[in-house]
Amino acid sequence: MAERIKVTVGVAGGIAAYKAVEVVRRLQDAGFDPHVAMTAAAERFVQPLTFAAITGHKVVSSLWNEDAGASGGEMSGIEHINEAQTTAALIVVPATADILAKFAHGIADDFLTTMYLATTAPTIVAPAMNVEMWQHPATQANLEILRKRGVTIVQPDSGYLACGMVGGGRLAEESAIVAAVAEVLARERPEKSADWKGETVLITAGGTREPIDPVRFIGNRSSGKMGYALAAEARCRGARVILISAPTALPPPQDCEIIPVTTSEEMRQAVLGHLAEATMVVMAAAVSDYRVAEAAPQKLKRSGPRVLELQPTADILEEIVRQRRQATTVIGFAAETEDVLGNGRAKLTRKGVDGLVVNDVSGTDTGFDSDRNAGWFLTPESTTELPLSSKAEMAGRILNYAEALRAGRRQAAASLR
Repeated sequence: MAERIKVTVGVAGGIAAYKAVEVVRRLQDAGFDPHVAMTAAAERFVQPLTFAAITGHKVVSSLWNEDAGASGGEMSGIEHINEAQTTAALIVVPATADILAKFAHGIADDFLTTMYLATTAPTIVAPAMNVEMWQHPATQANLEILRKRGVTIVQPDSGYLACGMVGGGRLAEESAIVAAVAEVLARERPEKSADWKGETVLITAGGTREPIDPVRFIGNRSSGKMGYALAAEARCRGARVILISAPTALPPPQDCEIIPVTTSEEMRQAVLGHLAEATMVVMAAAVSDYRVAEAAPQKLKRSGPRVLELQPTADILEEIVRQRRQATTVIGFAAETEDVLGNGRAKLTRKGVDGLVVNDVSGTDTGFDSDRNAGWFLTPESTTELPLSSKAEMAGRILNYAEALRAGRRQAAASLR
C-alpha cells in the first residue's frame, strides 16, 4: 500500500467538534495520516486523548512547551513551523466564526492560527455555527477573503442546529469533507498533471432510479463514491473527464463535465451521445437491470398487495462495446454477492470489455456506501487483486491497469491502418 499522506486536522471550539473525531477516522480510511491540533476552546468539547488514541500521534493544543521546566514554560519555536512545513493539507473541522475571522485577518494567538500563517499547504475549512452567525455580513466577508486566498470552503448543510434553530450552519457530512480533501490534494500532484493530457475519459457513477410513480422508484445502494474517485483521479492525470452521474449526495469533482441523469435510459442516451469523444470509458455506475413496464402517472395509494410488471433495461455496456472506436478502452464493473470471480469472469467474456473490476458487495466494510473497497481487476488473460484500500487509492490502481490496456488497444488500432 502507498505511503499515507500526512494531513493536519485543526479542531476549533464549537459543539460540532465531536464530529471531527469521525472526520479523522474517515481520513484514515481514505489513506491519509491525520495529525490533530486543537484550540483551547475545542478541549472543552473533546479531550485531546480521544484524538491521540485514534491517530497514534501527539495532539498539539498550545504554542507553549509544557515540559520546559520551572521557568513557566517556553515557546515551542519550531513545532508550529515543523507542522506547517511537513503537512500536505490543513483541514479545520469545525471552522467557527472566531477561527474564520482570525484566519482572514492574520491573527495568530494560538498554535492553530499561527500554523495557518506559517503553512504553504492548501487549507480546507468546514464551517459550523449558529445560522445567524453564519449569515452575518462579517462572517460572509471573512469567507470571501479566504476564498480569494485560495482556501477551500466546504459549505455547511442546512438542518437542525444544536442551538435549537433550523437553518444553514450545520457542519457538512463527514464524507463531503473527506472528499474535498482528496480532491484538493489530487490537484496538488504536479507529477501527474499532464500524464493523460489530450485524453477524454467518460465515467459513469451512482445508482440509476426507475420510477414506479411520481414519488417512488426502484433503485440500488450505490453511493457513487467509486465513480467520483475515478473521475477525480482521471482529472488529476490531466484528462478531460465527462462524468455521467445518477443521483448522489456527493459534491461534484472539480473541473469535470457533469451530466446529471436519473434513469437507466437517460444514462444510456448520455453515454452513447458522448461515446465518440471518449478515448476511455469506465462504467462504474450501478445501472438498474429492470424498470417498471408502465409507471403510474399519479401516486399509487395503499390498497393491499400490488404486482409490478418489470422489464429489462437496455444493456448499455454491450452497446458501448459494439459502437466504440477501435482505440477506445472500455472498463466495466461488476458487483457480486456470491462466486465473485466466477461471475465476474463470465461477465467479462459476455460483454467483451477490455477489463472488468469485480468486487464483493455482500459485506459492510467495502463496496456500496463505504469509503473503502477491494476486489479484482480482470482481463481475458489475467486476474489481479485490488487489495483493501480507500476508494481514492483503488481508483489510482484501476486507472494504472486501464492505462496498460489502453496502450495495447492503440497498438492494435495502429496495426490496422
